Amino acid sequence: MSADIVINLATIAAFVLTSVPIGRYIWRVFTDQPTWLDPVLAPVEGMVLRVTGASSAQQDWRAYCMSLLASNLVMWGAAYLLLVMQAALPLNPDGIASMEPTLAFNTAVSFATNTNLQHYSGETGLSTFSQLFVVVWLQFVTAATGIAAGIAVFRGLAGSRLDTLGNFYRDCTRASVRVLLPLALPVALVLAWQGAPVTYRGAVTARTVEGGTQTIARGMVAPEVAIKQLGTNGGGYFGSNSAHPFENPTPLSNLVEAWSIVAIPMAMVWTFGHFVRRRRLAVVLFATMLAIYVPMVVAATLAEGAGSAPLTALGVDASRGSFEGKEVRFGAGLSALWAVTTTVTSNGSVNAMHDSMTPLGGLMPLVGMWLNNVFGGVGVGFINMVLYVVVTVFVAGMMVGRTPEFLGKKVEAREMKLASLALLWHPLAILVTTAIACLVWVQTPGPGAALAWLKNPGPHGFSEMLYEFTSAAANNGSGFEGLGDNTPFWNVATGLVMLCSRYIPIIAPVALVASLAAKPRADESAGSLRADSATFGVMLWGVTIIVGLLMFLPVAVLGPIAEHLSQGVTR
Repeated sequence: MSADIVINLATIAAFVLTSVPIGRYIWRVFTDQPTWLDPVLAPVEGMVLRVTGASSAQQDWRAYCMSLLASNLVMWGAAYLLLVMQAALPLNPDGIASMEPTLAFNTAVSFATNTNLQHYSGETGLSTFSQLFVVVWLQFVTAATGIAAGIAVFRGLAGSRLDTLGNFYRDCTRASVRVLLPLALPVALVLAWQGAPVTYRGAVTARTVEGGTQTIARGMVAPEVAIKQLGTNGGGYFGSNSAHPFENPTPLSNLVEAWSIVAIPMAMVWTFGHFVRRRRLAVVLFATMLAIYVPMVVAATLAEGAGSAPLTALGVDASRGSFEGKEVRFGAGLSALWAVTTTVTSNGSVNAMHDSMTPLGGLMPLVGMWLNNVFGGVGVGFINMVLYVVVTVFVAGMMVGRTPEFLGKKVEAREMKLASLALLWHPLAILVTTAIACLVWVQTPGPGAALAWLKNPGPHGFSEMLYEFTSAAANNGSGFEGLGDNTPFWNVATGLVMLCSRYIPIIAPVALVASLAAKPRADESAGSLRADSATFGVMLWGVTIIVGLLMFLPVAVLGPIAEHLSQGVTR
């Protein structure tokens, strides 16, 4: 198991090193500085802006957010119509039926909000047309929406007496064409080289060695997987996601996909440092996130490497770790790394079944989504960290008896109210809806109806319901798949949670940053709290852990911890 930890730490080190040049590139793109890709990508960007007719005028925070909401509403409406009309549309070689209305609502919301929670099985639920013109299209533009929101926040924090934050349509187009596209193309080529299919043909029937037949789905897999990982989307072409050999054929493809998950979220921290011209501050924030991410990876690796206590009690050899629900080609260690990485970044793709993880191993993905600020989704993840920074600055200022300041801007009551709104919504969305789900399940008449929902009563069943709403609220999309979630209740409930949990944590911080941007920048004095110091980093780490997890400790005890203790584990 020590070898798995060493491999995972070395992999994380590679992630960190490659994030630095990407962060600088993104900064150059959004500050109109020349890049070596301009001759190819600048004409494409100009064409998109001309065809869409989008205005390039500067926008204040209200206009910026209204443009974001309006464009996302149009995307949701278009996606919903395509899904309910799927059977009548072209590129449907396998004759897949149209989606039922509540499932179409959930799916359209899921992909429009960059969540990609899937209550359908990918290869049997969507036609090739829907995979391309609903899923892949939304995976580009919703990821670009998150990047654009992040860039608007960076501009606001970097400016003084600003009344505009840029133009949403221009930022979104630039993120799609100049950031996501040039990264997605080489990743798709690598995946195709490793064996991920790229074809418009339908499923093929193969004869097995036993003499029977098997239907094998295929399609435009490599391009979709590339953007699903890079855009922290996570929705898989196949129901088993990146555990499927067509989505993730080899250890090399596994490494490339894992890198793709964190490449942009990590890079955005360095982009922020360039914007505010405080690279040391970027180092402090990056180190703080890393100081949460790495222990989670180690804890998950140790938990999965220790094996399953119930299976060990039955005499099953657990010397190589818990392999239930995992692919042999990846093993327990790489599965644990992926599980933590995909949940701290709001990605949600899986290369193993999280429902089959050990109780404490499965707790780590939950912790990543509860915090929701350790690198996080593209753009929006760093926005969540800004909220914790503001809270930390306020707490530190009160402790030393000074007016809280961040980057020379005074943090006052308005900023704290907006930060509190965004931070409190997250536990509210998870805890209240989980309680409602428990109440509805208990009152479901008849054991047959109850079992259609929940096949694991007890702590693990509670964890499955808790995970579903946590994933929806964190815009993640992964799940404990023992839950029967394709029902009207789950489709509508998680759909509403995804909608609110996407836009409240974007609009409130943008308004907060706009308030700071309008203030004059004051020179720092000897008594100013320096946010680029190790002391601030330690305090930010503490505030993140205490504030981020304290509200979730009771449900952690009811779910994963209770399940762990019920197995009679004493080590």
